[in-house]
Amino acid sequence: MRRFMPAFIVFMTLSLAGCGGGSSSVTPPPPPPPVTNTATIDFASSNQTIRGFGGSTAWMPVMPTSEVNALFGTGANQIGLTILRVRIDPGSVPGGSNWDAEVSNAQEAIAAGSSVSVIATPWTPPAAYKSNDNTVMGSLNTANYGDYANYLESFVTYMANANPPVNLYGISMQNEPDASVSYESCVWTPDQMHTWVASNSSVLTTRLIMPESESFNTSYSDPALDDPNAVGNIGIIAGHLYGASPSYYANAVNAGKEVWMTEHFLNPAGAEPAIGDALQAAMEIHNSLTVGDYSAYVWWWVANWNPGGGTTNTGLVDTNNVPTYFGWAMAQFSRFVRPGYVRSNVTNNPAPDILISAYKGNSGFVIVAINRRSISVDQTFIIQNQNIAAMTPYLTTATDTVAQQSAVSVGGDQFVYTLPAQSIATFVQ
Repeated sequence: MRRFMPAFIVFMTLSLAGCGGGSSSVTPPPPPPPVTNTATIDFASSNQTIRGFGGSTAWMPVMPTSEVNALFGTGANQIGLTILRVRIDPGSVPGGSNWDAEVSNAQEAIAAGSSVSVIATPWTPPAAYKSNDNTVMGSLNTANYGDYANYLESFVTYMANANPPVNLYGISMQNEPDASVSYESCVWTPDQMHTWVASNSSVLTTRLIMPESESFNTSYSDPALDDPNAVGNIGIIAGHLYGASPSYYANAVNAGKEVWMTEHFLNPAGAEPAIGDALQAAMEIHNSLTVGDYSAYVWWWVANWNPGGGTTNTGLVDTNNVPTYFGWAMAQFSRFVRPGYVRSNVTNNPAPDILISAYKGNSGFVIVAINRRSISVDQTFIIQNQNIAAMTPYLTTATDTVAQQSAVSVGGDQFVYTLPAQSIATFVQ
């Protein structure tokens, strides 16, 4: 049944609406000003020196030339890696066919790229040197400490005597001494590592890398760093990020040591890596460089590979030698931030989910900006202490992969660029 409003109620409503003789509308408050994202880059400042970005060929076969070029080349559709991490096979004492594959991989990487450094890591000493006479778990016999040092030096010599020669940038004493696993491995305590470094490692003719803890556990390197008889034998402090996040290692830096991240990988959210996975990898690289002050970032396997009986780990290139989205994320850094570049101060996190870092080198200046938001962002960059006329952006998005864009003019020492939603942008001068 239709209802009618009584007349006196209508009259009262109209009278109240006009009460006071003025307008009944209320002026809304002015909207808040738009958020201005501003990042200031001071190119006069200097932080750690960047040694490079890389991956490992441990247990992998000899890489074909097409794969090597995709990984270590610096052109379009190439990643521009500058570090190769090889494995020291314990079955060769010293030398022999088991070391030949890594010699070949190192030679190919050096030939394909520029300024490529090769580092070597043992997963275990030879079984004859160990407490359980096995390449899995066990520990190094104290009586064989000297033998093991000479064994590692024999690998340095073997690589240097190859044709063409491979001069190792550094050699590790052990991969993940704190890991409990069922594959090739060896357990060390921090005190054992300290004793070996202090008493035996001086025979090495290249940089000693240690401790390569699986979760960057600094207790494995602190005793050696704190000992005047050991610290001088250490070239590089390195660790991995399994179950850990990048963090600043003051004890190593105060001792004058570079800190490297020498192994980690991420699993894609779906069947294949996508832009969201690239953003996760880029954020980890960014944090490694800006939070951890690491001088190097090294992925696990360089390429998609299944050694048999296990799950394929996603590498930096797929089986067709096309970079994966993890590889594209790496390329946004590795193709442009070359060995010897130095990280500059910048507003690292000017807004939520916006990450920015900057670098300078003999070849120019680089800014890397990551937009993890689902919307585009107008980002202002203010450049201090360097005259730059223009910068060229390279973009990785859901549809672009390190794609060169039109140059952006820099006026009044600043420029504004619209960072696409979910993107990585590298600006190069």
